Formats: sequence, structure tokens, C-alpha cells
Amino acid sequence: MGLEAKELIKYLDQLLSSQLFDDYAPNGLQIEGASELKKVAFAVSATQDSIQKSVDWGAQALITHHGVFWKYQGARPISGAWGKRIQACIKNDLNLISYHLPLDAHPEIGNAVALAGQLGLKNLSSFALYKKQPLGTKGELPKPMKASQFKVELEKILNREVILASADENQNIHKVGIITGGANNEWIKALEDGLDAYITGEISEYNWHDTKEAGIHYYACGHHSTERYGIQALMENIQAKYPDLNCLFIDSDNPV
Repeated sequence: MGLEAKELIKYLDQLLSSQLFDDYAPNGLQIEGASELKKVAFAVSATQDSIQKSVDWGAQALITHHGVFWKYQGARPISGAWGKRIQACIKNDLNLISYHLPLDAHPEIGNAVALAGQLGLKNLSSFALYKKQPLGTKGELPKPMKASQFKVELEKILNREVILASADENQNIHKVGIITGGANNEWIKALEDGLDAYITGEISEYNWHDTKEAGIHYYACGHHSTERYGIQALMENIQAKYPDLNCLFIDSDNPV
């Protein structure tokens, strides 16, 4: 006998406190599939590739950070390339379970805190409230480091080029705020908190000028790259909770 899908979803809803978040997407079950789970795949995003690899592996569920439904889409036909994602889940009885902001913000296994752990940040605490719930985490480097050197450290950990917007890369940084993904305009919250640096996934043209002029060091590290760690931490949590469940992380070759 496998694990009941509804039991796993109930556990995830409670673990991630999904009911507390006013999100841009439905959190939890997005597409219903098999009622019994033996294999569960994990990925940052529900794409044709991650869905097909889940099916090929024999999974009954795919858990992601980015699902297939977003409020901005509105009512739309299930067609085209996007529709094929949904069709593949339904055809293969694959549950699609997704958690967006709840996974970003979780204080133990969230995207931000998981990245902070990779960076060795200390004295972590929740950061940047959005409708009374945090979006990320903030912490301190074990010892101050030049902004330019911290960029090098980020590139080593993430294995990708990092964009640094800084008025003076020779300045030391100590206090760092992190909101993963597409939170390019939330750097102002780091400034308001008196932090030295801000890490997120993306950067817009105006962020480059605004952050330099404001005197904060802004690191754009890639949307996908910054959100690879939370979903893996969630997988490890589920594997520990349900040791008989077979789990697999499916990565994506996404440079953005």
C-alpha cells in the first residue's frame, strides 16, 4: 500500500501554512490524480519536461514551486503548449501539487532560508512582510566581506553568473536580505531594514540605477537558481516524514 494523496496534501498544507497567504496562485492540489502514492517527483516548475520526466519515472505526483495556474491568466482554454502540461497530468493520473509564496517564506525549509543556509548566513529571521506574511529571510555573514568577493562566492554556490549593482564594490557587507525569484522591486525593504545587501533572482533596468543610487548592494542571481534549494529541502522533509515514499528531484537547465 502506498501513501494516500490526501494525507500528503493535508500534511503539506499544515507544514507550509498555505491558508495564511494571499497568493498569486492556488496553493496545494492543482490537478487531481491517483489516490495512492508510491513515487513523488519534485521540481522548481511544472513544465512539459518535468511533467514528462515524472511520468516516465512512474510518479503518481509532482510537487513544484511554480504550478500551472496563476491569477493573472484568467479564464482561458486548455490548449497550446500550456494546455499540454495539464493534459499530460490528467492523461497519466499525475497529481500536481504546488506551493508558491508559502514555500518562499517558510522559516525552516523555504527558498530564502535554504539559500541562506548555502551561504552560511547567521542569526536568521523573517524578512519583508507582504499582506502580513514574510516573503524571505535576512541574516548576517559570519564576518564582513567585500561586495565584489560576495559576488564571487554566490557564483561558486549557484554555478552561474551573478549581476551585482553596486556604487562601490569594495565596500564591506555584513547584513543580507533574501527574497528568491522575481522580487526585484522588494530591495527597498532591505534598505528600510538597514541591510547592506539584497539577493533576489531578477533585475530590471531601473533597479540597476535605483539600487546603486540608494547605496545598497543588489545581487541578481537568477529566478530558477535561487529557488532550487527550497523544493529540495521540502523533498527531504517529506522523505523523513514518509520513509517508504520514493522521492526524486528533477532539475531544469534554466539559466534565467
